[in-house]
Amino acid sequence: MKILFLGDVMGRAGRAAVTERLPGLRARWGVDFVVVNGENASNGAGLSGEHAKALFAAGADCVTLGDHAFDQKDMMQAIEGDPRILRPLNYAKQAPGRGARVFSDARGRKVLVAQVLGQVFMKRAFDDPFSAIDTVLRQHPLGGAVQACVVDMHCEATSEKMGMGHFCDGRASLVVGTHTHVPTADAQILPGGTALLSDAGMCGDYNSVIGMEKEEPMRRFVTGMGKGRFTPALGEATLSGVYIETDDRTGRATRIEMVRQGGHLPQAGP
Repeated sequence: MKILFLGDVMGRAGRAAVTERLPGLRARWGVDFVVVNGENASNGAGLSGEHAKALFAAGADCVTLGDHAFDQKDMMQAIEGDPRILRPLNYAKQAPGRGARVFSDARGRKVLVAQVLGQVFMKRAFDDPFSAIDTVLRQHPLGGAVQACVVDMHCEATSEKMGMGHFCDGRASLVVGTHTHVPTADAQILPGGTALLSDAGMCGDYNSVIGMEKEEPMRRFVTGMGKGRFTPALGEATLSGVYIETDDRTGRATRIEMVRQGGHLPQAGP
């Protein structure tokens, strides 16, 4: 199976990159299943129902969220009406929606997608992500109940993301980090067959500070004082993420490639 994961979609520029480029990439690379992290797609804070529909129309099969899952208030209703949208497993127990789901690709192969929030350096104290994902993986064994499994580890620390990769090794096809908006260069297949990338980066304008116009973040760094709100940068975006190929029999990854298309970063892809 060929799976494409795209990192945090950042504002209008990120949405434009996905809607303009994803259909062509999906066709050209023969992608079977696409997961997109959309938690910053609506003005850099959360995801609206309308923008979720646009991501699905562009070719996403599943959209994951993150710690900003419900910054856009209509997502409280949208996530209940569309099971293709996933919020973190270890979010508040009263939160609507779900944190994991089994999907089917066009050939009927089963793909488990799950998301968890990390704990290190995060502003809120979330439940333990390791026990949360362990329960789901035990219920959906790779190469048995499902032919592939994607885990979105949404957190600050690369160490925690790498730890999740090793924790899931042999039980997931891909563990990929999101949230920090900067792609890491450690794409690899672990000994048990799990593909790992500590951070997929963002689908956004990299001539920025993690997707935000530079002036306000720089003012705060230099002076320690804020003057206005952060606003998403609107230059040409780079589509960033990761592509993997898996063995349908075992669910293990056989290939992993970083993806960078368009914008300011050096280009990469399968």
